[in-house]
Amino acid sequence: MRGFIRQARRLRRIVPVNEGWWAKFNLLRTLVRRDLEARYKGSILGNLWPVLNQLSQLLIYTYVFSIVLRVKLSIKNLPENNLTFGLWLFAGLLPWITFSGGLIQSASSVVVQPNLVKKVVFPVVLLPLVPILSAFIESYFGLIALIFFVAVSSHTLHVTLALLPLVWLTQLLLTAGLGYLVAGLTVFLRDIPQTLGVILNLWMYLTPIIYPASAIPEEWRGWVFWLNPMTGIVEVYRDLILAGEVKHWGEFGVSSIIALVVFCVGLWCYRHLRPAFADVL
Repeated sequence: MRGFIRQARRLRRIVPVNEGWWAKFNLLRTLVRRDLEARYKGSILGNLWPVLNQLSQLLIYTYVFSIVLRVKLSIKNLPENNLTFGLWLFAGLLPWITFSGGLIQSASSVVVQPNLVKKVVFPVVLLPLVPILSAFIESYFGLIALIFFVAVSSHTLHVTLALLPLVWLTQLLLTAGLGYLVAGLTVFLRDIPQTLGVILNLWMYLTPIIYPASAIPEEWRGWVFWLNPMTGIVEVYRDLILAGEVKHWGEFGVSSIIALVVFCVGLWCYRHLRPAFADVL
């Protein structure tokens, strides 16, 4: 978190942006820091808990698919063993956990802060972004662990890692757009968070995360790749970290366009619902 803050301060000196925007950025940074501190306040392991949660899922899925079902994968520059499957699985789980975790928490981000919503001067547009950015920062620890194990296994660090910010930007736009939409709707329909949990469970199994894309029937594969933006994000994430080359630029381009459209629509809906928040809450 401290490294993130230092980078933000450095960015402020470089990028000439209106002071009002920087004030909102500083407020957002403070809210994210408070959110991260509040989540693990009093716990011994602190920010290590997200990594442990991610690794526990990794171990469970690796055991079921690699040891019980004996699923094998062949990835360039990596040996064909259980560890390779675990790395492949973790590379897909990491962006999904970040996406789903941030989205679920953003759904209730407005209704749990009625005091802030009723303050005229408070920028309510920041509230859904707080849990989303917190989830992204938490995934940083899991990403470091993933890159470390890939480097140990393949004896190399791929230069394609430098392209990861492109994937993060697309994922952030998609998550933020959906976050704005569900956060605004939850003020009026309190069933949204529960409904979202069901939808995300279905969405996960419609995304090639715990199974390879080659396992999808040919007649359905195009639909999964071109209409599911998380498929392009997950596949390029794996390309950059594991393979060291990008094989899914086209799919990722479509995912980026969908993410941008979702962000604009979600923000538009949130802003139009915003005037009624205080009355409902």
